Amino acid sequence: MKKNTLLNAELSYIIASLGHTDEITICDAGLPIPDRSQRIDLALIQGIPTFIDTVKATLAEMQIEGVIVAQEFKTVSPQLHDELMTLVQIEEELRGKPITISYIPHEEFKSHSHQSKAIVRTGECTPYANVIFQSGVVF
Repeated sequence: MKKNTLLNAELSYIIASLGHTDEITICDAGLPIPDRSQRIDLALIQGIPTFIDTVKATLAEMQIEGVIVAQEFKTVSPQLHDELMTLVQIEEELRGKPITISYIPHEEFKSHSHQSKAIVRTGECTPYANVIFQSGVVF
């Protein structure tokens, strides 16, 4: 049995297979996911798992160098946005490497998410609770 934090086999595999600059999206329950994208559907019921819990589990195993969020996230759901930014800041401090944060319009975010290696759907029902993580390197 896997000893690290992340137990979900699909998500663990995707993270292990990411190359430098590859991206994954973690999204709320409502973000449209095209059929051609790899969907990792973790949603059980509204709110389970949460966006933040999924982000924490992902960051426990994924080296990131970039974050993309919708501009609307900051204004429409500021509390959850701030929680995400706190986690990104902690990650930056732990890894000792800068993490670029980019804000784009939500419609552009939806289109950009289609380039992700996988889109991870949570049970989160907070508007704009979506993030794209760009993979970094550990060296």
